[in-house]
This record gives sequence, structure tokens and C-alpha cells, in this order.
Amino acid sequence: MKVVMSQINSIVGDINGNKKKIIDIINSHKDADLIVFSELCLCGYPPKDLLFQKDFRQAIEKALLEIANVVEKSYVIIGAPTKSNHPQKLHNSAVILHNGKIEKAIHKTLLPSYDVFDENRYFIPSSCREVVEINKVAFGITICEDIWNINNDENAMYDINVLEELYEKGAKVFINLSASPYHYKKFKSQRLQVLKEAARKYKLPIVYVNQVGGNDDLIFDGNSVVLNSKGDVVIKAKEFEEDVIEFELEDIEKLSQVDIEEDISWIKKALVLGIRDYFEKTGAAKKAVVGLSGGIDSSVVCCLAVEALGKENVLGVSMPSRYSSEHSIKDAMKLAENLGIEFRIYPIEDVFKAYLRMFNGSETPLQDLAEENIQARIRGNILMFISNRENRLVLTTGNKSELAVGYCTLYGDMAGGLAVISDLPKMLVYELARYINREREIIPHNVLVKPPSAELRPNQKDTDTLPLYEILDPILVAYIEELKSVDEIVQMGYPKDLVLKIIKMVERAEYKRKQAAPGLKVTSKAFGTGRRMPIAQRWV
Repeated sequence: MKVVMSQINSIVGDINGNKKKIIDIINSHKDADLIVFSELCLCGYPPKDLLFQKDFRQAIEKALLEIANVVEKSYVIIGAPTKSNHPQKLHNSAVILHNGKIEKAIHKTLLPSYDVFDENRYFIPSSCREVVEINKVAFGITICEDIWNINNDENAMYDINVLEELYEKGAKVFINLSASPYHYKKFKSQRLQVLKEAARKYKLPIVYVNQVGGNDDLIFDGNSVVLNSKGDVVIKAKEFEEDVIEFELEDIEKLSQVDIEEDISWIKKALVLGIRDYFEKTGAAKKAVVGLSGGIDSSVVCCLAVEALGKENVLGVSMPSRYSSEHSIKDAMKLAENLGIEFRIYPIEDVFKAYLRMFNGSETPLQDLAEENIQARIRGNILMFISNRENRLVLTTGNKSELAVGYCTLYGDMAGGLAVISDLPKMLVYELARYINREREIIPHNVLVKPPSAELRPNQKDTDTLPLYEILDPILVAYIEELKSVDEIVQMGYPKDLVLKIIKMVERAEYKRKQAAPGLKVTSKAFGTGRRMPIAQRWV
């Protein structure tokens, strides 16, 4: 049996565009016996509240019929929402097309409602599990979360073990249509482990087809795989790219194991894809502008933007003040030169003096927080002026460590359309910078070795306000991503006073994060849809 895995980059809501892409693949593989696409690929994932719109649902129904019309001898499995008996909710389905018609729809059973997922809001679960026979092979067809609950013990998230039921009903091959978003090290440490355990437990091969592409804050890595009955990966699609792979089902047990390395390069690929798709799919702008401070964060963001959009579409802007060091301006200029991008300098001293005259009665600074923040806001206004006049999207440059503790300025360095590294802790930013420089110096060496500074007052250093990032980052990871308590973090070897101070800073900054630009998710717990904290609260 000739099987095709179709790992495509769907655009949420672009039903006609997604339909065309699907039809092109079907027409290019007319000799295939089975073509498998990813979860909700017809409408894109996650479609969110578009699913409540009647005309959106009708367009999906129409598109499914139009796709079915081009299907001949092949069986095609497409992820799409379908009608249910509920007045508002739908099914999340694997729709099987054959001989010009919709032959069957298998519905998702396990609906995740944690982290970034909210499927109970839109869908109802399948009431039964059934095996589908295609060309005399019994397939157990599952959708994403269905395959993640393989141990039905007291620690299981769900009462139903989908794979167990399908196995008992005679499934000989498992198929999983997925839209599993990426975070660093998820592929090897989590997803592959689940798939391997399932294959080994039931001694059956698995065909796993995942979505690829950036949709708002979520980045989907693709990495569709085929596992043999021993749990070995024998076929792997590309990471962070579209890919279509054809193979013979009968050959799965004969194929060699594929070695997979997941490292910092995957974060780079994820962020580049996230930027590129955000620009292409929103259509808001084709060009970007980045404020270049001469620091590590803006340098990394600019490098990623150039790779995603091309050097001709990225503008770097330096906006020095009286507190800016000479090396910072030179470092920004050198970065722009190394990248080959347009570079401009707009000093903010005159505008800053005007604020001092207005509020201080003279040009003499008081050197308080208001004066520090107004410099960031002057810069934010300059970037937004350029954005409006030249139709460029502002890429903000704050990292996760800063955003976590509120070491950022509303309507200043937080102003922009996309927060590229807002889910990247500071130490990971440095690691990514070193990777960017692995073959030649793109980010000037001085940027990697000088102490981080906002340069908003004389001789300012980040450590004036924050602990060393080597200390801050592990505490933030423990609290935000690992959900550890104060006592558990203290047991890691950190002083309780410091831990409480940092956690209080995190909670106090919630109101800022609610107003931040959307950020690209690359860790297990990002600020945004996956972390919903109250602003008005007194827990810590």
C-alpha cells in the first residue's frame, strides 16, 4: 500500500487556499492508496472563535465536497471540523474521502483544555471508537490528543484509552492527525516518547502527520514521523518546513532507524518561521523595523528578522541618548553592516530635553523612573512613526526574563506588532547568539561580553535592579514553566527572600504583559494564551 504523509502549512481561515494546496497534493499523487493530512488542515489550527461563524462552517462543508470531487481511487484523510448534534459545537474530525465522496468521518475523542488548548469550547468528543478498513488493512485513526493517553491508570488525564479500544477492535496500524505546537525539546523528550511507548506497547506501526507553520503565537514544527512496531522512527519529515513523503506501508518494518538531533538550531528555525508566517499570514506589512540598542536582544531579533524576511526588508534604527555609550552605537552600526541592512540614527536628546523642560522646569534631570521610561517611550514613538509612514511592522526586542519581572516599559520598548523573543530567557538568548555566530561574526563580539544595560541613566547595569541572569532564569523557569512552589524553589538552593522578591515582581508585572505584543512560543509555558493569571490578586 502506497501511503503519502502530507505535512502542510495551512493558513487559519484561508479555506480556499488550504483547499487548493490539498487538491494539488492529491492530484500529484493519484497513484497513492492513502494520503494523510494533519488535524484541521482545511481550516487551519487553531481556528478559535471562527468556528462559531455560520458562513465559516458552510465554507468548510463546501470545500470538503469540492476536495472529494477530485479524489478517485485513493483514500484521503483530511482534518476538518464537522457537524455534530450539539446546537453550537462541532466535531474535530478525520474525514475520509474516496471515489468522489465523503465516505466516513472519525471524530476526536480526547479534547485538551490546558495550556494553549481550549477544545471543549468548540467541540464535543466522539462517543465511540471504530477501526476503519482501507484496502484490507485495519487502521486505528486518531487525532492528536487521542494518542497521548496510553496508560489508563490513576495518573491518566482521561478515562478513555483510545488506542487500547482500537487495538482491541483489531487495528493493525495507528494513524494520528496532529496539530501539536512546538516548544524547545518537546519533540524528543515528550512527543517521540509518547509515540514510541504506544508503538512498543501495542507492537503496531504508527503514521503521525503534524501541522507545520506559525499561527499567531504558536509555531508548529512539522516533524511528521513513521514508527515501526518496535517504536523506532524509520521516516521523518522536515522540521519547520512543508514536506510530502511517500512510502510503502509494507516496508515500514524493513527501514533503518532515523537519528534525530534537536538543539538550539531548532529554536532559531522556529522563530524564523514564526516571523515569516506572521508577516505573510497577517498581510499587515512586508517589511520590519527594529530598534538597535547595541545589546544582545535587539541584535538577535534583527538577525532572525533578516533570515525570515530578507535583508532588503529589515531596517535597523539606533536612537542614542545622553546615556548611550559610544560602543553601543558602534555595535549597532557594525551589526547592521554585517547583516547588510539599512541603518539609521535618530538621536533622542532634543526630544528628551523638551520633556525635562516641561516637567522639571529646566533641562536638568532628576534621574528618576519617569525619566528612564520616557526615553524608552520616545524611542517607541519614533519606531511607530516609521511603522506608520513606511508600512513597517515594529519587532519588539524584550526577552522572557525581562517580561517576567516587568523590566520593560509599557508604550516604550514593549511597543510593536510582534514580540519575537518574549518567550526566550536571557541565557537562552546568549546561547542563540553564539549559534548565530557559529560560522562567522555577525553579532559583534563586544555585544556578547559586555554587561547588559538599558542605558537609561549613568553607568546603569541590569544587575542594579535584577540578580544575575544565571540566577534569575532558573528561578523563573521553576516558577513559570515548572509551576514549582516557593518552598520547592528554595530547596533548589536559592534564598527565600530572593525567591519571594522575584515571584512578586512576576505577579506585579501581569498588567504589563496583558498589553504586550503577541509573542512567539518556544518554551513549555509562555506568557499569553497558555498562562492566564489575574491582574488584581494578592496570592503572593
